[in-house]
Amino acid sequence: MATTKLEEFLNQNGVVHQIIRHPLAFTATSVAGAAHIKGREMAKTVMVNLDGHLAMAVVPADRKVDLERLRQATGAVNAELADEREFLGDFPECEPGAMPPFGNLYGMDVYVEPHLAADAEIAFNAGSHTELIRMSYKDFERLTHPKLVDM
Repeated sequence: MATTKLEEFLNQNGVVHQIIRHPLAFTATSVAGAAHIKGREMAKTVMVNLDGHLAMAVVPADRKVDLERLRQATGAVNAELADEREFLGDFPECEPGAMPPFGNLYGMDVYVEPHLAADAEIAFNAGSHTELIRMSYKDFERLTHPKLVDM
């Protein structure tokens, strides 16, 4: 089931969204395949540590985060993938590795790869390894205020 926190947030803000259930899958590309979504249209949330601050880097499922480009774009001195132990407690209603890209709900910056912003819709994990949410990118942008970063 989609996280209550996210579902309430979307409903309170009048966001039309679709919950898509799919077979159990753990990687973003396998989630995309299970949900019959192209890998470049499925958003993958990658937790990063920028100068000691957790942030979300959101890229298409079929891409990896280029940490050097992210570091340069954000002006950070250090950019590295966050270890799961660093953020496990920050998403109590989510299964590990299935957090949605709504950093604003968790006090984190969100950096989005521009290819995702070019699509009318965005799909992402809904807090579990069996559901995702699809909604308009414009609504996602309105609610999260992501920073576009070519990474």
